[in-house]
Amino acid sequence: MISASAETLPTAPAQQSLAWRNAWYPVAYLRDLDPARPTGFTLLGDDLVLWFDRSAAAGSGTEAGQWRAFADICPHRLAPLSEGRLNGAGELECPYHGWSFDGQGRCTAIPQASVGSQPSDRRNSCRAYATATGQGMLFVFAGVPEAAGAVPLPLVPVLDETEAGWLVQDTFRDLPYDALTLLENVLDVSHVPFTHHATVGRRETAGPVELRLEQAGPGGFSGVWQEGPRRGKLGSQFTTFLAPGLMWHDLTARGFARILTVVYATPTRPGECRLFARFPFQFDSPWPGRLLRLRPQWLQHIGNHVVLEDDQIFLHWQERVLEARGGSAAISRTCYLATGADTYVKALRDWVVSGAGEPFPDQPLPPRLGRSALVERYESHTRHCRSCSGALRQIRRWRPLLVPVAWLALLAIAWFQTPLALVAGVGVAGLAGAGYWKLGQWERLLLAGSDQPPRNRS
Repeated sequence: MISASAETLPTAPAQQSLAWRNAWYPVAYLRDLDPARPTGFTLLGDDLVLWFDRSAAAGSGTEAGQWRAFADICPHRLAPLSEGRLNGAGELECPYHGWSFDGQGRCTAIPQASVGSQPSDRRNSCRAYATATGQGMLFVFAGVPEAAGAVPLPLVPVLDETEAGWLVQDTFRDLPYDALTLLENVLDVSHVPFTHHATVGRRETAGPVELRLEQAGPGGFSGVWQEGPRRGKLGSQFTTFLAPGLMWHDLTARGFARILTVVYATPTRPGECRLFARFPFQFDSPWPGRLLRLRPQWLQHIGNHVVLEDDQIFLHWQERVLEARGGSAAISRTCYLATGADTYVKALRDWVVSGAGEPFPDQPLPPRLGRSALVERYESHTRHCRSCSGALRQIRRWRPLLVPVAWLALLAIAWFQTPLALVAGVGVAGLAGAGYWKLGQWERLLLAGSDQPPRNRS
């Protein structure tokens, strides 16, 4: 379902390409959103508030409701509505003076106004964006709501084939580099053996990479790597780029599984984007899927962070060098794209130069961050993730209790002074100590990663 208010958005700045503005972008997985409170998000430099409108159910005859996206600005005194709440009527309430807004953005209550004098002109309204849901994600249309109906949601068609039996592992993260840098990186299949050595790649599997474009145009491109990864051991890999922010690889590993790598690059601010990564599997045997389901999602996310941080530091630095040397328009002069492995990178930059432009043209990148800031995980993921934030709360709740458990076990040894007490006490104390250490390790990994990638460790 798509929603939009009657009020239109201001026309995008002339320098910002419609290829980026007139598009749908994922802003959250539905499972990570709390329908009881508003959530802030930034899309193409616009601060948004996302909230669940339960009153929409009454008008539609459904039991659920609808997710809304407004500009995160109260028209009264410009306070961020994302700091407010959903009041008893299920409407969005400003935290500053209590002005309330319905799902269409109309102001329904001004507590300070005299009885019978409630202002009702359009200046009281919030600017609303079109929203839609699909494949477990909330999408927001960045352009004027009236144009949203003519633009299809950027979904991966094969995931709607319910009979396929996909097991999908998801993650997301706010990245300290541009959406184009992210897309270029994930389209570049040749970096995996080196950058991700000791995580998801091996240097010894590297070899010639001959990519072939099948078609290309304003809407994106598709291509094939006939030999495929690991020198042909896994089969051919097919790649699709759906402009402006979605790409996926499709690989069928013979005798094992069909595997997709799906990446959404949602531009937030200059030099920043939110990555939504999806890893759908269709296994030939039921056992790999059963084993994967046993692992908590937050542990999966910790592993995903390690892979992302393999190249996070140098991508953040690299895009600043490219900016200083002229950006996409100058890439053929500033970068030596010498082999067929660069075919998708060239195609992406050709798409930019041929008319799409960059998401934040003429806006400089922010200053370069230090290494520790580039591997921060709490603000960029954990705080926004239902699974990881829940795990962090539980770790901090139970970890301190293991200390007295260990001490009580040791006291029991001294008190009873029997062989059984010795064995049991040492065992309990050891388990409590090991648990304390492991929970501490997990807590640290939910907060930050290492700036030394596995490929460089001895």
